[in-house]
Amino acid sequence: MPVDASEREEGEIVASPKSIVKEKHPLEHSWTFWFDNPSGKNKQQQWGSSLRPVYTVSTVEDFWCLYNNLVQPGRLISGADFHCFKEGIKPEWEDPRCANGGKWTAAPPRGSKQALDQFWLNTLLALIGEQFDEADEICGVVVSVRPRGDKLSLWTKTANNEAAQMSIGRQWKEFLEYQDRINFMFHEDAKRGDSKARNRYSV
Repeated sequence: MPVDASEREEGEIVASPKSIVKEKHPLEHSWTFWFDNPSGKNKQQQWGSSLRPVYTVSTVEDFWCLYNNLVQPGRLISGADFHCFKEGIKPEWEDPRCANGGKWTAAPPRGSKQALDQFWLNTLLALIGEQFDEADEICGVVVSVRPRGDKLSLWTKTANNEAAQMSIGRQWKEFLEYQDRINFMFHEDAKRGDSKARNRYSV
């Protein structure tokens, strides 16, 4: 019921419901989601030609609004890649902030789409919540859906900084509650396309 002007105390401000705006909670970094659509590729196209940005989130509320409306990785078609990277970093080896980096890789139990979705969510929350001690070293994460087994890869900036990479790897395993070994590969090794390219670090 509206308050009569004569009944208001001196200095009292009465706001209508429409004028009340919920305050949003900013993230330390903004994060861009990218999608690589396998149906948009052909054999002659180079990798990344079908890579497209979806949306950039900069607040906790924006993140949940987007996440709740996105298709979960477990429902993506085989061959698809879904990325979440810090704003301004493109999920490609050629990006200057990725060029000297590498990636940790974890694979959920084969065929378990539920585990894949949970790994994805746990990693996203760790990223946007800045839960890694070496958060500045992290570029982003990519989830890859493949016939031979799905996987997540956590991309970092400085591959030869072993102490930072080992810290990230150990914490990521904790966030995922992952029991198996995970391995780290330098991007420069992966780019050679050598099937014998070795993992540099393991935890």
